[in-house]
Amino acid sequence: MKNIKKHIRKGLGLLLIIPVMILFELGLSSCSADEIEIQQNFPFELQVMPIPKDIANGETIEIRLKIIPIKNYSETQYYLRYFQFDGDGILQYFEDPPYLPNDSYQLTQKEFRLYYTSKSTVSQSFDVWIYDSFGNEKQISFQLNSKD
Repeated sequence: MKNIKKHIRKGLGLLLIIPVMILFELGLSSCSADEIEIQQNFPFELQVMPIPKDIANGETIEIRLKIIPIKNYSETQYYLRYFQFDGDGILQYFEDPPYLPNDSYQLTQKEFRLYYTSKSTVSQSFDVWIYDSFGNEKQISFQLNSKD
């Protein structure tokens, strides 16, 4: 009788171990490294502080911008490009050389200041595009009246 009970316990133990092993194997096979998807592409918003409406020839105004991503991914790179379609002026980052229209410039910080210097006696309009390494893009339009 003892032998029968011993064999029954051994059989029940195997019956309990087998489903656990099957579930473990299914868990491993459904989570292969090739199928793990890590999200890297996060849209962002732009915060732009107000600027003056009027500018005189030779005057410089400060434009404060802040990139606010929905979530952060450390490898995301941000870039800036601009195009001036009315008037004439210079856009630059601190004392860096002026930006050239339609060229891309990498941004090293998410919060930064641009400086626009008027080189014109007429109204001026230009657009700035901020975009990231995943193709997300925001456009900001600036229109400044001539101040005489």
